[in-house]
Amino acid sequence: MTNQSNTTLYIGATNNIERRALEHIEGFGAAFTSKYKINKLVYFERYTEVLDAIKREKQLKGWKREKKVMLINQMNPEWNNLMQE
Repeated sequence: MTNQSNTTLYIGATNNIERRALEHIEGFGAAFTSKYKINKLVYFERYTEVLDAIKREKQLKGWKREKKVMLINQMNPEWNNLMQE
């Protein structure tokens, strides 16, 4: 997820992407997402195993911003809010 200006990226894992994204959009959830007004879902991956999702989350959090941006650009080059699609 990101903010309107695409300046801040947020990565998290959840068992319900729609609910969690809406919580961030509405300003609920983590202090970080509220502080930086994280309100756009621009990229996601689905996993059937929670441990796989957590492993991937940790991997992505270790990446530099440039690599994260390249990943988002492959799936969503316009950085559209996928919750509005």
